[in-house]
Amino acid sequence: MPRPAEALTHFPSLGAPGGSGPGRGHQKQCELLQLSRKQKRLCRREPGLAETLRDAIRLGILECQLQFRSERWNCSLEGRPSLLKRGFKETAFLYAVSSAALTHSLARACSAGRMERCTCDDSPGLENRKAWQWGVCGDNLKYSTKFLKKFLGQKRIGKDLRAKVDIHNTNVGIKAVKNGLKTTCKCHGVSGSCAVRTCWKQLSPFHEIGRLLKLRYDDAVKVFSTSNDAVGHSELAGPHRHGPSAKLPALPRPTDLVYVEDSPSFCRPSKYSLGTAGRTCSREGNCDSMCCGRGYNTQSRLVTFSCHCQVRWCCYVECQQCMQEEVVYSCKQ
Repeated sequence: MPRPAEALTHFPSLGAPGGSGPGRGHQKQCELLQLSRKQKRLCRREPGLAETLRDAIRLGILECQLQFRSERWNCSLEGRPSLLKRGFKETAFLYAVSSAALTHSLARACSAGRMERCTCDDSPGLENRKAWQWGVCGDNLKYSTKFLKKFLGQKRIGKDLRAKVDIHNTNVGIKAVKNGLKTTCKCHGVSGSCAVRTCWKQLSPFHEIGRLLKLRYDDAVKVFSTSNDAVGHSELAGPHRHGPSAKLPALPRPTDLVYVEDSPSFCRPSKYSLGTAGRTCSREGNCDSMCCGRGYNTQSRLVTFSCHCQVRWCCYVECQQCMQEEVVYSCKQ
Protein backbone atom coordinates (compact mmCIF):
# COMPACT_ATOMS: atom_id res chain seq x y z
CA MET A 1 0.00 0.00 0.00
CA PRO A 2 1.38 3.47 -0.82
CA ARG A 3 2.96 5.34 2.03
CA PRO A 4 0.57 7.96 3.51
CA ALA A 5 2.92 10.93 3.20
CA GLU A 6 0.35 13.65 2.62
CA ALA A 7 -0.42 16.29 5.21
CA LEU A 8 -3.89 17.13 6.45
CA THR A 9 -3.03 20.84 6.53
CA HIS A 10 -2.61 21.40 10.27
CA PHE A 11 -3.03 17.69 11.03
CA PRO A 12 0.02 15.43 11.35
CA SER A 13 0.81 12.74 8.78
CA LEU A 14 3.27 9.89 8.54
CA GLY A 15 6.65 10.79 7.12
CA ALA A 16 9.44 8.50 5.98
CA PRO A 17 9.21 4.96 7.42
CA GLY A 18 11.23 4.53 10.57
CA GLY A 19 11.40 1.92 13.26
CA SER A 20 10.15 2.55 16.74
CA GLY A 21 12.50 0.19 18.51
CA PRO A 22 14.16 0.84 21.85
CA GLY A 23 17.14 2.50 20.19
CA ARG A 24 15.03 5.38 18.91
CA GLY A 25 13.93 8.03 21.40
CA HIS A 26 10.62 9.81 21.19
CA GLN A 27 12.37 12.93 19.82
CA LYS A 28 13.61 10.94 16.82
CA GLN A 29 10.08 9.67 16.27
CA CYS A 30 8.82 13.27 16.24
CA GLU A 31 11.21 14.07 13.39
CA LEU A 32 9.84 11.19 11.32
CA LEU A 33 6.32 12.67 11.37
CA GLN A 34 5.25 15.49 9.06
CA LEU A 35 4.54 18.20 11.61
CA SER A 36 4.69 21.98 11.73
CA ARG A 37 7.53 23.59 13.67
CA LYS A 38 5.28 24.31 16.64
CA GLN A 39 3.87 20.77 16.60
CA LYS A 40 7.38 19.28 16.60
CA ARG A 41 8.25 21.33 19.68
CA LEU A 42 5.16 20.05 21.46
CA CYS A 43 5.90 16.51 20.33
CA ARG A 44 9.45 16.62 21.71
CA ARG A 45 8.15 17.82 25.09
CA GLU A 46 5.60 15.00 25.39
CA PRO A 47 7.14 11.51 25.68
CA GLY A 48 4.75 9.01 24.15
CA LEU A 49 3.06 11.56 21.89
CA ALA A 50 4.83 10.56 18.67
CA GLU A 51 3.62 6.95 18.81
CA THR A 52 0.13 8.14 19.75
CA LEU A 53 0.09 10.43 16.71
CA ARG A 54 1.14 7.52 14.49
CA ASP A 55 -1.69 5.41 15.93
CA ALA A 56 -4.17 8.25 15.30
CA ILE A 57 -3.09 8.73 11.68
CA ARG A 58 -3.44 5.01 10.94
CA LEU A 59 -6.78 4.87 12.78
CA GLY A 60 -8.21 7.76 10.76
CA ILE A 61 -7.01 6.35 7.41
CA LEU A 62 -8.31 2.83 8.06
CA GLU A 63 -11.70 4.04 9.31
CA CYS A 64 -12.11 6.37 6.33
CA GLN A 65 -11.30 3.53 3.92
CA LEU A 66 -13.72 1.22 5.74
CA GLN A 67 -16.61 3.70 5.60
CA PHE A 68 -16.08 4.49 1.89
CA ARG A 69 -15.18 0.99 0.66
CA SER A 70 -18.36 0.81 -1.44
CA GLU A 71 -18.29 4.41 -2.74
CA ARG A 72 -16.73 5.83 -5.90
CA TRP A 73 -14.27 7.75 -3.74
CA ASN A 74 -12.83 5.07 -1.47
CA CYS A 75 -10.56 7.31 0.64
CA SER A 76 -7.45 6.14 -1.18
CA LEU A 77 -4.23 7.96 -0.41
CA GLU A 78 -3.68 8.87 -4.07
CA GLY A 79 -4.87 12.39 -4.82
CA ARG A 80 -5.45 13.33 -1.21
CA PRO A 81 -3.13 16.41 -1.20
CA SER A 82 -5.12 17.89 -4.10
CA LEU A 83 -8.41 16.95 -2.45
CA LEU A 84 -7.46 18.77 0.74
CA LYS A 85 -6.95 22.03 -1.15
CA ARG A 86 -10.60 22.05 -2.15
CA GLY A 87 -13.87 22.41 -0.24
CA PHE A 88 -15.62 19.14 -1.13
CA LYS A 89 -17.76 16.91 1.10
CA GLU A 90 -14.86 14.44 1.08
CA THR A 91 -12.54 17.13 2.42
CA ALA A 92 -15.03 17.76 5.23
CA PHE A 93 -15.04 14.07 6.18
CA LEU A 94 -11.22 13.93 6.19
CA TYR A 95 -10.98 16.83 8.63
CA ALA A 96 -13.65 15.34 10.89
CA VAL A 97 -12.32 11.78 10.94
CA SER A 98 -8.75 12.99 11.50
CA SER A 99 -9.66 15.19 14.47
CA ALA A 100 -11.82 12.38 15.89
CA ALA A 101 -8.96 9.88 15.56
CA LEU A 102 -6.55 12.26 17.30
CA THR A 103 -9.00 12.95 20.14
CA HIS A 104 -9.80 9.26 20.59
CA SER A 105 -6.16 8.08 20.45
CA LEU A 106 -4.91 10.73 22.89
CA ALA A 107 -7.63 9.92 25.45
CA ARG A 108 -6.93 6.18 25.18
CA ALA A 109 -3.15 6.71 25.41
CA CYS A 110 -3.61 8.63 28.68
CA SER A 111 -5.68 5.88 30.29
CA ALA A 112 -3.27 3.19 29.04
CA GLY A 113 -0.29 4.94 30.63
CA ARG A 114 1.50 5.60 27.32
CA MET A 115 1.73 9.37 27.91
CA GLU A 116 3.88 10.81 30.70
CA ARG A 117 1.95 14.06 31.27
CA CYS A 118 -1.55 12.64 31.60
CA THR A 119 -3.25 9.73 33.29
CA CYS A 120 -6.78 8.43 33.91
CA ASP A 121 -9.78 10.70 33.94
CA ASP A 122 -10.38 11.40 37.64
CA SER A 123 -13.21 13.93 37.64
CA PRO A 124 -16.47 12.00 37.31
CA GLY A 125 -18.75 14.78 38.56
CA LEU A 126 -21.46 12.26 39.40
CA GLU A 127 -24.09 12.35 42.15
CA ASN A 128 -23.66 10.33 45.35
CA ARG A 129 -19.90 10.27 45.01
CA LYS A 130 -19.49 8.43 48.31
CA ALA A 131 -21.29 5.45 46.82
CA TRP A 132 -19.00 5.42 43.78
CA GLN A 133 -15.48 4.11 43.69
CA TRP A 134 -13.47 5.05 40.62
CA GLY A 135 -11.35 1.92 40.62
CA VAL A 136 -10.78 1.59 36.85
CA CYS A 137 -8.76 3.93 34.63
CA GLY A 138 -11.15 5.99 32.52
CA ASP A 139 -10.37 7.50 29.11
CA ASN A 140 -9.11 11.06 29.66
CA LEU A 141 -11.16 13.02 27.14
CA LYS A 142 -10.76 16.28 29.06
CA TYR A 143 -6.96 16.27 28.64
CA SER A 144 -7.25 15.02 25.06
CA THR A 145 -9.49 17.86 23.81
CA LYS A 146 -7.53 20.53 25.67
CA PHE A 147 -4.20 19.33 24.29
CA LEU A 148 -5.60 18.92 20.78
CA LYS A 149 -6.70 22.56 20.55
CA LYS A 150 -3.21 23.64 21.52
CA PHE A 151 -1.61 21.14 19.13
CA LEU A 152 -3.73 22.14 16.12
CA GLY A 153 -3.34 25.82 16.97
CA GLN A 154 -6.76 27.13 15.95
CA LYS A 155 -6.61 30.93 15.73
CA ARG A 156 -8.86 33.83 14.76
CA ILE A 157 -9.72 33.35 11.10
CA GLY A 158 -11.48 36.57 10.06
CA LYS A 159 -13.42 36.28 6.82
CA ASP A 160 -11.60 33.24 5.38
CA LEU A 161 -14.45 30.93 4.35
CA ARG A 162 -12.30 27.82 3.84
CA ALA A 163 -10.63 28.28 7.24
CA LYS A 164 -14.04 28.59 8.90
CA VAL A 165 -15.24 25.44 7.15
CA ASP A 166 -12.12 23.44 8.08
CA ILE A 167 -12.32 24.44 11.74
CA HIS A 168 -16.05 23.71 11.85
CA ASN A 169 -15.49 20.19 10.45
CA THR A 170 -12.58 19.63 12.84
CA ASN A 171 -14.88 20.44 15.75
CA VAL A 172 -17.56 18.09 14.38
CA GLY A 173 -15.04 15.24 14.70
CA ILE A 174 -14.17 16.19 18.28
CA LYS A 175 -17.87 16.43 19.22
CA ALA A 176 -18.52 12.99 17.75
CA VAL A 177 -15.97 11.51 20.16
CA LYS A 178 -17.39 13.47 23.12
CA ASN A 179 -20.90 12.26 22.37
CA GLY A 180 -19.66 8.67 22.51
CA LEU A 181 -18.28 8.96 26.05
CA LYS A 182 -20.14 6.60 28.38
CA THR A 183 -20.00 5.76 32.06
CA THR A 184 -19.49 2.04 32.60
CA CYS A 185 -20.08 0.54 36.06
CA LYS A 186 -19.60 -2.73 37.89
CA CYS A 187 -21.34 -3.59 41.17
CA HIS A 188 -19.69 -4.86 44.35
CA GLY A 189 -21.44 -6.03 47.49
CA VAL A 190 -23.12 -8.93 49.22
CA SER A 191 -25.27 -10.95 46.81
CA GLY A 192 -24.79 -8.30 44.15
CA SER A 193 -26.41 -5.60 46.29
CA CYS A 194 -24.42 -2.90 44.49
CA ALA A 195 -23.54 -1.20 47.79
CA VAL A 196 -20.39 0.01 46.05
CA ARG A 197 -19.96 0.53 42.34
CA THR A 198 -16.70 0.72 40.43
CA CYS A 199 -17.21 3.12 37.52
CA TRP A 200 -15.10 4.59 34.79
CA LYS A 201 -15.49 6.74 31.68
CA GLN A 202 -15.11 4.84 28.44
CA LEU A 203 -15.03 5.99 24.82
CA SER A 204 -17.13 4.27 22.17
CA PRO A 205 -15.25 2.00 19.74
CA PHE A 206 -13.90 4.15 16.91
CA HIS A 207 -15.97 2.24 14.32
CA GLU A 208 -19.11 3.69 15.93
CA ILE A 209 -17.69 7.21 15.61
CA GLY A 210 -16.74 6.49 12.00
CA ARG A 211 -20.29 5.35 11.19
CA LEU A 212 -21.71 8.49 12.77
CA LEU A 213 -19.39 10.73 10.74
CA LYS A 214 -20.33 8.86 7.55
CA LEU A 215 -23.99 9.68 8.27
CA ARG A 216 -22.96 13.31 8.77
CA TYR A 217 -21.18 13.14 5.38
CA ASP A 218 -24.31 11.77 3.68
CA ASP A 219 -26.29 14.75 5.04
CA ALA A 220 -23.54 17.37 4.67
CA VAL A 221 -24.66 20.99 4.19
CA LYS A 222 -23.35 23.29 1.47
CA VAL A 223 -22.52 26.67 3.00
CA PHE A 224 -21.46 30.19 2.11
CA SER A 225 -20.24 33.15 4.14
CA THR A 226 -22.68 35.80 5.34
CA SER A 227 -22.23 38.93 7.42
CA ASN A 228 -23.76 39.05 10.88
CA ASP A 229 -24.09 42.70 11.89
CA ALA A 230 -25.22 41.74 15.38
CA VAL A 231 -21.90 40.10 16.25
CA GLY A 232 -19.74 42.15 13.88
CA HIS A 233 -18.22 39.33 11.80
CA SER A 234 -19.07 36.85 9.06
CA GLU A 235 -20.37 33.35 9.74
CA LEU A 236 -21.28 30.19 7.85
CA ALA A 237 -24.79 29.93 6.44
CA GLY A 238 -26.63 27.17 4.60
CA PRO A 239 -29.80 26.79 2.49
CA HIS A 240 -33.00 28.52 3.56
CA ARG A 241 -35.31 26.50 5.76
CA HIS A 242 -39.09 26.40 5.75
CA GLY A 243 -41.08 28.34 8.31
CA PRO A 244 -41.33 31.91 9.66
CA SER A 245 -37.61 32.60 9.15
CA ALA A 246 -37.50 31.15 5.61
CA LYS A 247 -36.15 34.41 4.19
CA LEU A 248 -33.03 34.14 6.31
CA PRO A 249 -30.19 31.71 5.55
CA ALA A 250 -29.99 28.88 8.09
CA LEU A 251 -26.90 28.44 10.24
CA PRO A 252 -25.41 24.94 10.11
CA ARG A 253 -25.72 22.96 13.33
CA PRO A 254 -22.54 22.21 15.33
CA THR A 255 -22.90 18.55 14.33
CA ASP A 256 -23.30 19.19 10.57
CA LEU A 257 -20.42 18.53 8.22
CA VAL A 258 -20.19 21.47 5.82
CA TYR A 259 -18.65 22.04 2.38
CA VAL A 260 -18.40 24.88 -0.13
CA GLU A 261 -18.17 23.25 -3.57
CA ASP A 262 -19.67 20.24 -5.32
CA SER A 263 -17.53 17.12 -5.57
CA PRO A 264 -16.23 15.65 -8.85
CA SER A 265 -17.69 12.31 -9.98
CA PHE A 266 -14.52 10.33 -9.12
CA CYS A 267 -15.41 8.07 -12.10
CA ARG A 268 -12.22 8.64 -14.11
CA PRO A 269 -8.59 9.06 -12.98
CA SER A 270 -7.86 12.63 -11.92
CA LYS A 271 -5.70 14.53 -9.49
CA TYR A 272 -8.27 13.64 -6.80
CA SER A 273 -8.51 9.85 -7.24
CA LEU A 274 -7.61 6.86 -9.42
CA GLY A 275 -11.18 6.51 -10.69
CA THR A 276 -13.28 3.35 -10.42
CA ALA A 277 -11.91 1.16 -13.25
CA GLY A 278 -11.06 -2.29 -11.89
CA ARG A 279 -12.87 -1.72 -8.56
CA THR A 280 -14.91 -4.68 -7.30
CA CYS A 281 -18.62 -4.12 -6.79
CA SER A 282 -21.85 -5.88 -5.85
CA ARG A 283 -24.07 -6.66 -8.85
CA GLU A 284 -27.28 -6.32 -6.80
CA GLY A 285 -25.91 -3.37 -4.83
CA ASN A 286 -23.60 -0.72 -6.19
CA CYS A 287 -22.18 -1.85 -9.58
CA ASP A 288 -24.32 0.58 -11.60
CA SER A 289 -23.27 3.54 -9.48
CA MET A 290 -19.67 2.47 -8.91
CA CYS A 291 -18.97 1.78 -12.57
CA CYS A 292 -20.51 5.08 -13.72
CA GLY A 293 -22.52 3.42 -16.51
CA ARG A 294 -19.45 1.75 -18.11
CA GLY A 295 -20.61 -1.75 -17.18
CA TYR A 296 -18.70 -4.43 -15.28
CA ASN A 297 -16.74 -7.62 -15.89
CA THR A 298 -17.74 -10.97 -14.38
CA GLN A 299 -15.07 -13.44 -13.30
CA SER A 300 -15.28 -16.80 -11.51
CA ARG A 301 -12.60 -18.08 -9.18
CA LEU A 302 -12.12 -20.91 -6.70
CA VAL A 303 -11.58 -20.02 -3.05
CA THR A 304 -10.45 -22.31 -0.23
CA PHE A 305 -11.96 -22.14 3.26
CA SER A 306 -12.08 -24.21 6.45
CA CYS A 307 -15.14 -26.45 6.83
CA HIS A 308 -16.57 -29.42 8.79
CA CYS A 309 -14.66 -28.30 11.90
CA GLN A 310 -14.72 -30.50 15.02
CA VAL A 311 -13.35 -29.95 18.51
CA ARG A 312 -10.84 -32.68 19.48
CA TRP A 313 -10.03 -33.57 23.06
CA CYS A 314 -8.90 -31.57 24.64
CA CYS A 315 -7.62 -28.43 23.20
CA TYR A 316 -7.69 -28.03 19.46
CA VAL A 317 -10.05 -27.79 16.50
CA GLU A 318 -9.67 -29.99 13.43
CA CYS A 319 -11.04 -28.76 10.08
CA GLN A 320 -11.20 -29.94 6.51
CA GLN A 321 -10.36 -27.70 3.55
CA CYS A 322 -13.23 -27.07 1.17
CA MET A 323 -13.39 -25.21 -2.13
CA GLN A 324 -16.20 -23.24 -3.70
CA GLU A 325 -16.68 -21.08 -6.76
CA GLU A 326 -16.97 -17.33 -6.18
CA VAL A 327 -18.14 -14.78 -8.74
CA VAL A 328 -16.38 -11.40 -8.70
CA TYR A 329 -17.67 -8.27 -10.46
CA SER A 330 -15.33 -5.43 -11.39
CA CYS A 331 -15.86 -2.12 -13.18
CA LYS A 332 -14.82 -1.88 -16.84
CA GLN A 333 -12.28 0.66 -18.05
